[in-house]
Amino acid sequence: MLNLKTLPKVLLMLAVFVFFSANTVYILEADGKSLVELKETNYQLNFDTVKKGPYLNLKAALLVDYSNGNVLYAKNADKKRAIASLTKLVTAMVLFDNNVDLDKVMTITKQDAYKSSRSRLRTGYKLTVRDLLHAALLSSDNRAARALARATSGTIEKFVVEMNLKAKELGLEYTKFVEPTGLSKRNVSTAHEIAKILHYSYEYEAINNITQKKNYYVKIINKKNKKYQMVNTNLIVHSKYKVLAGKTGYIIAADYCLTTLVKNNKGEKLTCVVLGVPGDKLRFREARKLIDWGFKQI
Repeated sequence: MLNLKTLPKVLLMLAVFVFFSANTVYILEADGKSLVELKETNYQLNFDTVKKGPYLNLKAALLVDYSNGNVLYAKNADKKRAIASLTKLVTAMVLFDNNVDLDKVMTITKQDAYKSSRSRLRTGYKLTVRDLLHAALLSSDNRAARALARATSGTIEKFVVEMNLKAKELGLEYTKFVEPTGLSKRNVSTAHEIAKILHYSYEYEAINNITQKKNYYVKIINKKNKKYQMVNTNLIVHSKYKVLAGKTGYIIAADYCLTTLVKNNKGEKLTCVVLGVPGDKLRFREARKLIDWGFKQI
């Protein structure tokens, strides 16, 4: 007899069929209406170039010369850890992969208030997908991220399936997602694979345009276009380096995290990942220390 408690999961599995051919992953919806081709990628990092870098107060880190994939610094690079809101980079990628209309209006629901996360986006507020993206990627708003998941796939459960398929497409072995915000400690990855995620997300111009901003005002459509300022939580945007992409994260299980791609005045680029830093401002000091050192090595 079919257990009614497991019925939603069974229906979800029936709704999405996955099959493989050569180096391509295909996703076919049960109704046959759409076929999404996901080409596997093969971005590799060179760990033969690792050097002894500065002491850093953190659990894991990676620094990569973006121009050639040479790893300059590595600490516990392949140790699996909770990644908190670094998750939202993949959330955004999946949304853009599905060509969601940025002018589509979504309503914040009780379902979006996952784990009672703090947010100025109250239940019933209506925002465009464009503004929800800014809220999720700049201020790391969790309700915005869940609304984006619903805008993309209809349900959180279906969206998470797509997130994990995206991780597979990118060749990520240890990266797993159970929800789209990063609030769950079961959203995990490694410093090595986070560097790859940032590398691939950099190919999405719309994501870069958002994460490079210092702030942005979102409008609440059904509140006479009331505005809220969303401030970039990546404080490296206030440094001497140009931030090209990035995302911060924090939950207790992950401690403070950051991944960012920066460029100096010579045009040189570094990908930086710091995970498990025991302090909010400390993560930016440690990242700056690592980046400053790294530019002297290339």
